[in-house]
Amino acid sequence: MAGVRFERGDALVVVDVFNDFAHDDGDALLASFRERGPEMGATIERARAAGVPVVYVNDDGGAWDSDVKRLVDEALAGPGGEVVAALVPERGDRVLLKHRYSAFDHTALDLLLSSLDIERVVLVGAATEGCIVQTAIDAREHELKVTIVAGACATTDPDLEETALRYARDVGGARVS
Repeated sequence: MAGVRFERGDALVVVDVFNDFAHDDGDALLASFRERGPEMGATIERARAAGVPVVYVNDDGGAWDSDVKRLVDEALAGPGGEVVAALVPERGDRVLLKHRYSAFDHTALDLLLSSLDIERVVLVGAATEGCIVQTAIDAREHELKVTIVAGACATTDPDLEETALRYARDVGGARVS
């Protein structure tokens, strides 16, 4: 994959890949997942092969039950299940649930990354213009380096994605590959 080489001190953070696509922009997001999902999966596999921690942070879907298995099973059974199948956590991957845009907002992500001596987060997942960029900005607030793998992030709107990535790079200090 062009642009991202995993190194010691990195963690791959996989944001919001378990989705039911049952929302206003679900069709657009699903189309983007189908296009970019293979690169998400390939990036996850490269991180694992490099011995880099893989951390999933996903919306709880409003259930407030912290049932990760249910969340994954529902995503696999729904539209886009064929894409999600390549993104399922494996033994040793960490999984956190969130209820806000940023993977850091009211989660234990900062504590987990600190315990792993992480210096840089590499971000993949969805949606670029929302949760990915918000997570990138918060990562910088936690004094972490950030790389967004744009080709491994799904979007609901390519124009918004372009604006968000430019903001993350030019204002937020994130590297976009």
